[in-house]
Amino acid sequence: MRLDVWSDVVCPWCYIGKRKLERALEQWDGEPVDVVWKPFELNPDLESSGGLVFDLLAERMGSEGAREAQSRSTAVAASVGLRYELSKEIAANTFDAHRLMLVAHEQGVQGEVAERFFQAQFCEGANLGDRETLVALAGEVGLAGAAAALDDDALAGRLSAELDEGRAIGVRSVPTFVVGNRGVAGAQDPEVILQLLRSAG
Repeated sequence: MRLDVWSDVVCPWCYIGKRKLERALEQWDGEPVDVVWKPFELNPDLESSGGLVFDLLAERMGSEGAREAQSRSTAVAASVGLRYELSKEIAANTFDAHRLMLVAHEQGVQGEVAERFFQAQFCEGANLGDRETLVALAGEVGLAGAAAALDDDALAGRLSAELDEGRAIGVRSVPTFVVGNRGVAGAQDPEVILQLLRSAG
């Protein structure tokens, strides 16, 4: 069974959703599940200038709203064992990160690369818009050829097609979990994900 997870590596709820998915899979007693991480860009027009996510949020919802949003996601993250350090979180364009996620799927290390990128973004204050940072992080968990992949125009074209696919099937927020023609959006609790898997069984 294939489970597609549409996500962005700079979405704090996607990392939370990953932990809840892992808990669901620990309880799953059906056929093996192949988890495939699919691309979604929260801020496709953003330039990776090294600025903080807090400042970006504050422009949209005010400083108090930004603090409340980050406090809420930090608290929920803690409930699934994640220690967010969002005061360090850097705003980044994630097109290149998604390119490496495509290559990681081909090499069988996509889950590991997703985990490393999430950890770097939300717990370490790494800049996922910086190519050298991406190559180093991906290399830590076994991805080969990352630097070359970032200059691969054909790979960029494939990524653009996958982003279009997400929009075509109605992905509007992330994470979105899809099995066959069924899906649920949001960082759902394990039982909801298990219900999705059972519905496709």
